[in-house]
Amino acid sequence: MEKKLAFLGPRGTFTEEAARALTGHQGLRYLPCQSIIDVLNAVAKEDVEYGVVPMENSIEGTVNSTLDWLIHEVDLPIMAELALPISQHLLVAEREEQLALSSITRVLSHPHAIAQCHNFLQTYLPHAVIEYTNSTAMAAQMVSEHPDEPWAAIGTRLAPEIYPLAFARQNIEDYSNNYTRFVLVGQHPMELPDSPKEKTTILVTLPEDFPGALYQVLAAFAWRKINLSRIESRPTKKGLGSYYFVIDIEQKMDEVLLPGAFAEIEALGCQVRQLGTYPFYLQKVTS
Repeated sequence: MEKKLAFLGPRGTFTEEAARALTGHQGLRYLPCQSIIDVLNAVAKEDVEYGVVPMENSIEGTVNSTLDWLIHEVDLPIMAELALPISQHLLVAEREEQLALSSITRVLSHPHAIAQCHNFLQTYLPHAVIEYTNSTAMAAQMVSEHPDEPWAAIGTRLAPEIYPLAFARQNIEDYSNNYTRFVLVGQHPMELPDSPKEKTTILVTLPEDFPGALYQVLAAFAWRKINLSRIESRPTKKGLGSYYFVIDIEQKMDEVLLPGAFAEIEALGCQVRQLGTYPFYLQKVTS
């Protein structure tokens, strides 16, 4: 039976590009979903075997809906991570005569894409109304479906291959070193290419009556010389000042170091939940 993978759609998103880069060798059927939550729920309900969603952008930070849904609503292991270079482009409907920037009245895109192009928008399109969409591909689709409107979308290089669009301007992002981390989740094993870098992600809940507990948690890794690449707090939704801590560890799960660190942390009265141990891939910028 053909296995399926859900991704944040519609077609042409960076998420689809990441999904194909991660799993293109698997012969999967790729299914676009309207939201990150739809992707994760489809995997959790086993309507599809796998899902790919954005986790963090190097400019805008964590994609909160991804992290919060993985923490609170579903129990899906992270199977792999890909850092994908992000390049944004201003797209307009195909016309006999190119639409001038001064004529554009509305710019549509995902909030992160809009934020990544702030300087360009302020300089060249300060008069345009900004409209947020669920994805860059949805913005591209909406602009293509309204060719008589003086609208523009911020989207991917794939968009004009899918929709009747043209580039008004290319590479309009504020920062060239712009990457987004995408994660592959699923409940079924998958053979993945070897990677020189492995990661483990855990969720730590601190005891409420232990002052200095976070320091003790970090010390359990420090004296073992275990490197942490990220630590982030997210609300437990149980009250003000109550947080989970998401910690990325720069090594795969082993039989000695990490279990020992986790046991020491749990002895402090903390709870440790493993979100995944997985290979990390970095896709280089291509000229």
